[in-house]
Amino acid sequence: MTPLTPHHDGSPLYVSDIAPQLGDIVRVRVRVPAAYGPLTAVRTRSNPDHEPEWADAALVGSADGWDWWEAPLAVRNFRHGYRWLFVHESGLVEWLNQVGIHSIETRDDDDFALVAHPAPPAWLYDAVMYQVFPDRFARSPQADTHPTPEWAIATAWDEPVDPVLPGRSQQFYGGDLDGITGKLDHLVELGVNLLYLTPVFPAASNHRYDAASFHSVDPLLGGDDAYVRLIEAAHARGIRVIGDLTLNHSGDRHEWFASAFGNPGSETEDYYYFLDDDNLTYESWLGTPTLPKFNWASEALRAAFADGPDAVIAKWLRPPYSADGWRIDVANMTGRLGAIDLNAEVRQLMRRAMIDINPETILLGESTNDAASDLQGDGWHGAMTYPSFTRPLWGWLSQPTGEPYLTAEGEERTEPWFFGQPIGGIPSFTARQFVDAVVRFTSGIPWRVRLGNMQPLDTHDTGRFATNAAPGTIPVAVGLSMTLPGMPVVFAGDEYALTGVDGEMSRTPMPWGTEGEPLVAERLALYRQLIGLRREHPVLGTGGLRWLHVDDETIVFVRESAEESVLVLATRGDADVELVPGVLAGVTEASTLVGKATFATAADGSVLLSADGPAFAAWALPGVVAPEAHVDADLPASVGAVDGARAVSPADLVAETP
Repeated sequence: MTPLTPHHDGSPLYVSDIAPQLGDIVRVRVRVPAAYGPLTAVRTRSNPDHEPEWADAALVGSADGWDWWEAPLAVRNFRHGYRWLFVHESGLVEWLNQVGIHSIETRDDDDFALVAHPAPPAWLYDAVMYQVFPDRFARSPQADTHPTPEWAIATAWDEPVDPVLPGRSQQFYGGDLDGITGKLDHLVELGVNLLYLTPVFPAASNHRYDAASFHSVDPLLGGDDAYVRLIEAAHARGIRVIGDLTLNHSGDRHEWFASAFGNPGSETEDYYYFLDDDNLTYESWLGTPTLPKFNWASEALRAAFADGPDAVIAKWLRPPYSADGWRIDVANMTGRLGAIDLNAEVRQLMRRAMIDINPETILLGESTNDAASDLQGDGWHGAMTYPSFTRPLWGWLSQPTGEPYLTAEGEERTEPWFFGQPIGGIPSFTARQFVDAVVRFTSGIPWRVRLGNMQPLDTHDTGRFATNAAPGTIPVAVGLSMTLPGMPVVFAGDEYALTGVDGEMSRTPMPWGTEGEPLVAERLALYRQLIGLRREHPVLGTGGLRWLHVDDETIVFVRESAEESVLVLATRGDADVELVPGVLAGVTEASTLVGKATFATAADGSVLLSADGPAFAAWALPGVVAPEAHVDADLPASVGAVDGARAVSPADLVAETP
């Protein structure tokens, strides 16, 4: 059994204000098992201006076998990190940070953190995202009137995807925006409420990341009017829409680049990194000549993107389009080149511009590896990132990799794909390693930002999880996406049981009309059920997280708030788990939400869970009961007597902040 230890996270149960301003006093709480210690002191250790600052915590009361301690924090930096210190009567000293409990001193990077930058809109935490690759989603009747461009290889909807160049970038199925509009009711039936479109700008490829302009929608997709129709129809159904923008590069056909290429002295010359006097050689994304790299030292480039009503960022967020935000492609490389690092300036510039236009918009950045250094709340509200969920999930729930597939040349065989890593295929992880990876790659990210991180099983840039999923594990994977902290993401087609070995083969046209096939019907029902679970229980969007049990096959965790809690079991094998007495104190029964597993309580207060695996199950539990603190406004570091215990809400905690 996993022993009980002190717990704190960034949720409203423990933090009085998750959107403070500089100079605010925020009251933070930690819950400690009543039998822990005995303790002679509980303190917070902050690091404002990189100089340690200490605050004594006061015991504000006890409830359900937990002692609750509270301390005031003065928010002195935009990212204000802190950790907890416990001094035992025995002389033992322990530290609690986002990684867990430690007997030696810990690093600042893994501290809990308050963020004083402007907060994202509240709707972000309720979002379930649906990602669409427009060329492959749906064709409207108008699609037949769009002429095939000179770069394209026209392809019938039922023809297979060609992974070999030039087909991989030029194969053209002709999906359009009115086609997406015509299928919005499918999104409503699934339960998703945020539509993310990969780029819609004119380009010379099917993926459109090589934009020829940022000021119009590709006529092949129906043009500007079709974009307006789509967003209006989505909004009418309660679905928000975000676009995809490349701030790192344009296409080589872009009007800005065409003006500057071979034309020294042009107005857009300093938008790019030209390397010779004739403007004929230039920096590009990973050496790809069709993707010339932007030079963010250019004030004119910054103005073109972010200054004024006609700037790129502004145009598409304003009426008549009224998009709800952006996902930024290659955000990790944007503004960076060798000794140059303007990334923070770019993301902050974009966010300021968006706040000026509409503060209810969101800004997400693609950063597919360790993204912690860029995810401190100053720009991106979250990220499309893989090491904190997607990659370890594949490692745990995939079956041993099967036969390798042909290379693009169709000759030699390659090792199986795993997110571009040359490691011989998909690694084999235990459940314990999955949790270790999640903790490792989220511990350096403030809680508020973590909640905005995209949590996909796969995307348009990856193989599809179902391709290599071990038998019976797809419900486990989807369930974890919907219940762990972060934004669930469904890549269009996953709900139709599509497969694909890599990011090209995963871009299969949607198989509309197959809903009656048993596997598709089963998968659609699964997604509707688990998306419904996420949407019906707000605690899964904003509640705290406690890991209750981890072994090689099984994980158990609980998402908690004052109003409700949801207990989750996920296992690849059979599960037979005993949770230590007191871990769910006061809980004697639970209501099954999804899954086939048993929940029972023993006389000593332990909780017994079992399931035949693979299995995913969730139960509804009561909200957490915490003591009410009576704060003396003249003495912000002290807490008055406790009259009893009750369920405390975020509003209560905010009201108690001096």
